[in-house]
Formats: sequence, C-alpha cells, structure tokens
Amino acid sequence: MKRVLMIAFHFPPFAVSSGIQRTLCFARQLPQFGWDPLILTAHPRAYERVSRDQISDVASNTIVERAFALDSSRHLAIMGHYAAFSARPDRWVTWWLGAVPKGLAMIRKYHPDALWSTYPIATAHKIGHTLQRLSGVPWIADFRDPMAQDGYPADPKTWQSFKEIEEAALRSAACCVFVTPGAARTYQERYPDVPRSRLAVIENGYDDENFIELDRSAVVEGPLLPGTFTLLHSGVVYPSERDPTQLLQALRHMFDEGGLKPGELRVRLRAPVHETLLAKLIDYYRLADIVELAPPIPYRQALQEMMRADGLLVLQATNCNDQIPAKVYEYFRCRRPIIALTDPAGDTASLLRKAGIHNIARLDSAEEIAFELRRFLDQVRRGEAAMPEDAFVMGASRLIRTRELAGLLDRLAAQEHIDRR
Repeated sequence: MKRVLMIAFHFPPFAVSSGIQRTLCFARQLPQFGWDPLILTAHPRAYERVSRDQISDVASNTIVERAFALDSSRHLAIMGHYAAFSARPDRWVTWWLGAVPKGLAMIRKYHPDALWSTYPIATAHKIGHTLQRLSGVPWIADFRDPMAQDGYPADPKTWQSFKEIEEAALRSAACCVFVTPGAARTYQERYPDVPRSRLAVIENGYDDENFIELDRSAVVEGPLLPGTFTLLHSGVVYPSERDPTQLLQALRHMFDEGGLKPGELRVRLRAPVHETLLAKLIDYYRLADIVELAPPIPYRQALQEMMRADGLLVLQATNCNDQIPAKVYEYFRCRRPIIALTDPAGDTASLLRKAGIHNIARLDSAEEIAFELRRFLDQVRRGEAAMPEDAFVMGASRLIRTRELAGLLDRLAAQEHIDRR
C-alpha cells in the first residue's frame, strides 16, 4: 500500500458535521484504491465543541496523530482579549508548532508517498508547505473554500497572511484541488503562470453508508410535523454569506397578504450557530410561529431529519458564487424536494440545475423568494416538485470522489518515481 499523510484540523472528535466529512471519508475509503492514510490533526483541546458521535467512523487501524494546538481566543486570552499576531493566519496557528515536528517524525517513520492538507483552517496549508519544503514529499493542497478574497479576511494583516499561504500552495504544491469549477477558474485567473495540469476539481459528496439504514427509518417514522410543511435548513446560517433577512421579509409579506395560511409552514433552522442574531430577526419580523431555531444534534440524526423533512432549503449569497455548501450533496441523497435561495449565475445554482432542481430564487430578493416559495409549496402539495435525478445522485457519492483523489495520488506517485530514476 502506498501512503498519504493527511493534514486536517477538522477530524473527530470535533463536533462539526460537514467540516469533517471530506477528510473522514477519504481516510476510510482510500485503502480500497491502494492508499493507506496517515492522519495528522490537532489535539481536541483546540476544538470549541467535541463529540464522540463519529469516532467509530475512523477505522481502528488508521494511524492518527494529534499534535499540540491551542485556540488563541480561549487559551491565550486575558480578560477576553488576545494578541492579534497569535491568531494569524487563524486562532489555531499554534498547531503549526506541534504539527511540524510530529509530521516530520511521521514522515521518517512511515515514508509517505504524498502529503495532503485541507483548508479552511489556513494553518493546515502552512503545515503542509513546511513539511513539503523540509521533506521533499509531493504535496496536494485541498481548498474547500477560496482563501484570500475581496474583503475577506477583513483584517489587512490577516488577509496578507492568507495571501502568502495561498501563494505558497500554488507555487509549491504538486497539485491544488478545489471543490467547485468556479473556484478553480478563479485561481487559474489569479495565477496564470501556474500550469493548468496542477489545478484539479474534486467536488464534495455524500457517504452512502450513512444512508442505508436511514432510508428505511425515514419511511417508518414519516414526516417531521404531520399536517404542517416543514422546510429545513441544516447547518450554519452565516450573517453575510447566508443572510436570511430577505427570506424572513418574504415570509412576513406572504403571511400578511394571505399567501401563507396559519399552520401551513414551519421553517426549521437546525444548528445555525448565530442564534442571537437570528432570534432578533425572527422577533423583528414577528415570525416566531413560523421560523424555529433548533440546536445541534448528532450527525446521523441530522441526516435522518433531512430525510423526513417535506422540503430542504439552500441559502447561498452572491459573494459565494464560487462555492457550494457541502450539505447540498447530502440533500441530493436524501431525495427530498429542494428550494435554493442563491444567485442563478453561481456554482450552487448550476449544480442544482444539473441535478434537475429548478426552484431557485435570489437570496437578496424578497419578491423573488415569495413567488418561488409559494410555487414550490404548491408543486410539492400536488406531487409535481422536481426531485434530484437518480443518475446524478449516484454520481455524487464520496466513494467516487475518493477514487478521483486516489487517481490523482497515483499520478503524483508515478511522476515522483520517474523523477527519481
């Protein structure tokens, strides 16, 4: 078996669902394609929340090393304040101090054929670059999101640190992998001197193993709220990137104008994180009877809830046109009706249309949202709502994505063998 050293901050027992799935599934499935994963992650003390929910999903024979890491906002703060330099490029920069020596020790002991690091958490790429430079092992830099963007990060010095890490990856990595075509296109334009052969797209996906038992239980347990249409958004509702203000305004207008009947609709925002802000918006628009804030639940329970919802909601602003929420792929596998509030010109809308989903309205237009939501509800009621096409769903599994990564690793290993001859 060839070996790949995988550098990932998001890994069990970190209590976040979508953030850990990419690394976790790659690690579990790569052995089927001839690659043995070695995991270099952070000590659990660095995580704000931990859960043993998916610990059992890590194969018992997988080598996992957890390096020293602190969260500057919790471990280096005095009276709630911490030095800005201790959080550049991010609050977990101390992970670099622990991960580099531990990673070098793993390289000496296990002789991996490749390195792989995944962002977000910019420190992961900082570690990957350092280990590549010190060891010479070919490195794949995985970008789950674009890094240095217009206005993000907001702090100029943090933005500069992001830019430096991004440039190091594009110049030094054997290959940079992106999860959307738009992101890859953006980086081609940003770094025109980097050969296109060193840029690749491996999308996110869903793990079918998680759904096998849930398929049966969702049928047995039935809808979430019988008699009321439950529209579910599962995951973080970012104040900017997934701003629900126009959605709430549309709901208020629909209710006032008779476009929604009392008790007809419940919008459930599961684990939105920004509960305080959202609660204020819900109160302002007087929607407590329609919009519900729900706390985090274990990963498989969240999947089961998605499968029992009457409809699934996607939120994605125009400033994220080159990004696709990872949760969308799990939505596809749930085979429930989907309505997306996003820019029709963005990658999220493009993916949905490929899957056969056309209920799309702009997130920043209350008028469009009200029209499309009413149309969506009527289509579901009449049994006419489009569902994700089976052929598309089958092609979006994480097993297929893992095969794509293994193929990329094989090509790198073959080229490295040629270069050494």
